[in-house]
Amino acid sequence: MQHKTVNNKAWWLVLPVFLLVAFSAIIPLMTVVNYSIQDIFDQNTAYFVGSEWYKETLNDSRLHDSLLRQFIYSACVLLIEIPLGILVALTMPSKGIKASLVLIVLAIPLLIPWNVVGTIWQIFGRADIGLLGWFLSSIGVDYNYASNPVDAWVTVLVMDVWHWTSLVALLCYSGLRAIPDVYYQAAKIDRASNWAVFRYIQLPKLKNVLLIGVLLRFMDSFMIYTEPFVLTGGGPGNATTFLSQTLTKMAVGQFDIGPAAAFSIIYFLIILLVCWLFYTSMTVMDKEK
Repeated sequence: MQHKTVNNKAWWLVLPVFLLVAFSAIIPLMTVVNYSIQDIFDQNTAYFVGSEWYKETLNDSRLHDSLLRQFIYSACVLLIEIPLGILVALTMPSKGIKASLVLIVLAIPLLIPWNVVGTIWQIFGRADIGLLGWFLSSIGVDYNYASNPVDAWVTVLVMDVWHWTSLVALLCYSGLRAIPDVYYQAAKIDRASNWAVFRYIQLPKLKNVLLIGVLLRFMDSFMIYTEPFVLTGGGPGNATTFLSQTLTKMAVGQFDIGPAAAFSIIYFLIILLVCWLFYTSMTVMDKEK
């Protein structure tokens, strides 16, 4: 009986990645954990406070308001961008020069830096020099994202949809192109409608791609900072102040290092928990079917 020799040399290629992750993620995380259990007065003076900052943060109304605002925003992003991305992918040409041109156009918003996106929409929405603001004013719509909380909220949401729907569309497009033609040929023989093809062929084959898209868009929307900060500065009032901006105000604006560190740990655990719930629920549903 021959024994199969296992070659573990490939792990040496993975080792640098683990070391890089440890240096860039784990060590800073442990530093934040250390700050979250101490009361820091200066560089050389710190007192152990245990879970005091966590209790204070969990009872902070700013966390509750920002968390509710963040969940509503992320839910709106997913409910709009996922179906819209699927629709765009379904209407895209499958091959030829048209497909190449459409892919290039869709990739353009993804190449624009986040701060530039906020600046573009800041100018675009102004009534005096912006095309959107001028158009809405010309048709009698009282639109002002700088003073109206609803206008600010909708503008930030539309800006995110414009910026990131392309990512969902490109993911779905790649998933659709990976479906073998035999499925479509069988559906054509059975005279299946377009809806039946989508319901029983395309959508099931897109499940793994959609799982990636949902996780990516949730994590990114839940950590949004630069675009609303540039566009509205979190205002008017606190209408567009999300968790990341609240955390920045605590850490940089007020220099509350301990509470800000506890806030960031809670922030990280919320994202981790929700992503785990998303992944678990979608994989369980896939196994049941």
